[in-house]
Amino acid sequence: MSIEVNNESGYEADEAEFAALARYVLDEMHVHPQTDLSILLVEPDVMTELHVRWMDEPGPTDVLSFPMDELRPGRDGEVTPAGLLGDVVLCPEVAARQAVAAGHSTAEELLLLTTHGILHLLGYDHAEPEEEKEMFALQRRLLLTFLAGR
Repeated sequence: MSIEVNNESGYEADEAEFAALARYVLDEMHVHPQTDLSILLVEPDVMTELHVRWMDEPGPTDVLSFPMDELRPGRDGEVTPAGLLGDVVLCPEVAARQAVAAGHSTAEELLLLTTHGILHLLGYDHAEPEEEKEMFALQRRLLLTFLAGR
């Protein structure tokens, strides 16, 4: 599994922790070990440009996901085919504001957003109440079990 983490944001991030979390989430979701994923941390101006271009929404956002091969989760004993999962783009400055409101650290918020972004790459969404309930419960379980194991 190739997980590339690039930090272009100026935020002091533990890139190895992002890679470990991504590896954990992909393993738990039964994604083929030869699947590629990119995680990018960017400044607000870069995120704003992406947000406007791809979502037609103003200003920076916390996380954007750009799927490539449209891979879906596998099942126990049945992994997905290998491929290029896509890119998760994070904005630490936006995450820092959200972390204050949520009462936890920016690092924890960024790990939450990373998990959220990976689930989007795997086809999860939260547009409908039932989808949101499923996605957010899975996101919470994955993050909490990862944090408990480190």
